[in-house]
Amino acid sequence: MSKVNVFDMQGNIVDEIELDENIFGVEVNTYCMHAALVCMQANARQGTHSTLTKSEVSGGGRKPRRQKGGGCARQGSTRSAQWRHGGIVFGPTPRDYSFTIPKKVKRNALKSALTSKAIDGSVIVVKDLKLDTFKTKNMVAVKNSLKVDDSALLVIPGRDENIVRSSANIPAFTTTYVNTLNVYDILRHEKLIVTVDALQKISEVYA
Repeated sequence: MSKVNVFDMQGNIVDEIELDENIFGVEVNTYCMHAALVCMQANARQGTHSTLTKSEVSGGGRKPRRQKGGGCARQGSTRSAQWRHGGIVFGPTPRDYSFTIPKKVKRNALKSALTSKAIDGSVIVVKDLKLDTFKTKNMVAVKNSLKVDDSALLVIPGRDENIVRSSANIPAFTTTYVNTLNVYDILRHEKLIVTVDALQKISEVYA
């Protein structure tokens, strides 16, 4: 197991903890991470795009000109695709883009993402992260003490209104919970900040 330092809110090293090798020490599987990312992005699509075909646009009805003798190509309707305000050929219609992947693939993807952060040394463990009130400057002070840029993902064990609201206005800084942890959030942030309680809960839920 790899060991990482445990920091307090002032950025001081107060302890050392071992990362669970079943979570942070697996073989990184890029296929599983890619599959999980594509699945999440596809499931987030609304699929409400819609265009009108030749039979759905208004107008038309009669033949715009006679079939032969005009010196022009034959036309049956002014609402054909080649006419202005005509219908769309093979345009998008409402559809459901969502699909599912096996649970083992999803779990392996999450472990691979966490392992990649541990390999890069991007996992920061914090002990007793608590705020008395919700103010952005309080979370900014904690972030600066930990020497973390704005692009960071904070993982807490459960709902904490003060922490969530204090970090809401920090650009590229995201707060999530153990049960909502996902590959997309992990990979798109440079640093992963985890509380000690959240780290233990991750081992219990995803081991």
